[in-house]
Amino acid sequence: MKPNAKSNRPEKRAAMSAINDLVAGSDYCFLLNYGGLAVGEFTQLRSQLSKSDSAVKVVKNIYLAKAIEAKGWEAADDLLNGPTAIVTGSGDPAEVAKVIIEFLKKSDKASAKGAWIEDSALSADDVKVLSELPPRDVMRAMLLGTMMAPATSLVRVFSAPLTGVLYVLQAKAEKDGDTGSAA
Repeated sequence: MKPNAKSNRPEKRAAMSAINDLVAGSDYCFLLNYGGLAVGEFTQLRSQLSKSDSAVKVVKNIYLAKAIEAKGWEAADDLLNGPTAIVTGSGDPAEVAKVIIEFLKKSDKASAKGAWIEDSALSADDVKVLSELPPRDVMRAMLLGTMMAPATSLVRVFSAPLTGVLYVLQAKAEKDGDTGSAA
């Protein structure tokens, strides 16, 4: 994209720089169509997102396109039209997606456009699927449990013959003890 001839104005450069910094410092970038939201609703979304170390900001699409390009993400023209707000931050994107989707369920005025997470572009439907995933820590615990199951089974297999021998020896000792006391 060619820069706009009017982009030499200091306030526009500052705005563009701020958006570049937001996108560059973020692990993810969710795009929302916020058209029609009242200030109170937008403030409520900000409050909910702050709990997840995320922030929402209204941006100009041309500035966002340049920031996305600078980050190395592929800009999708269909995502960059209409009123756009971005949600940026770091941490678990599934938690942020949950907050966004829950908020959007209550509002018929806003919608998800899509997202970028690391190097992957997501559609609005993908964002909804992401919101249904368990939190990152739960997924790690599930993975660890899956990885530990074979090791636990292997320990049981190796210890089974030894346990069997111990039971036989214990039974023999008890039998000998009973025989010795009877004699």
